[in-house]
Amino acid sequence: MPYRSTPFNGFYMATEIGARNFSDVGRYNLLPVVAAKMGLDTSTTATLWKDRAMVELNTAVLHSFNKRGVRVLDHHAACDYFLQFERQEKALGREVYGDWSWLVPPMSGSASPLWFRNDLRNVVMKPMYGYQAHAWKADEPPPSHEGPIPPCPHLRGRR
Repeated sequence: MPYRSTPFNGFYMATEIGARNFSDVGRYNLLPVVAAKMGLDTSTTATLWKDRAMVELNTAVLHSFNKRGVRVLDHHAACDYFLQFERQEKALGREVYGDWSWLVPPMSGSASPLWFRNDLRNVVMKPMYGYQAHAWKADEPPPSHEGPIPPCPHLRGRR
């Protein structure tokens, strides 16, 4: 019987969609498109057009999820939630591990109470679900991440 779900420990924040998937140059690269639609001056980075476009793109992501009744966390709420979780776990005598680069959001990072943290340890617990090498390639090491994000088929040839 196939597995219908896999245990997952974490959150998918709106900024992972808006500030990373949609905004990264190597992914959907939508900041120039959004900036143009907003009429922003993109002649120099000093106008902070990328920042303004990114905020609006993330606002749109949050709005679209909310409009369909699907819950997704904004990056500020996610940080607050993590701190609450950490307090509860420590009160029960359990250690909390975390990867700072994943806990601090990809936008407004310095506005997060996690920004100045240097006490978080990233620990890989085993057994675990993880990526594995192709079974037919005995000398291939397992991948350390999910790999490159394929380009959006709807944007093919428009860049």
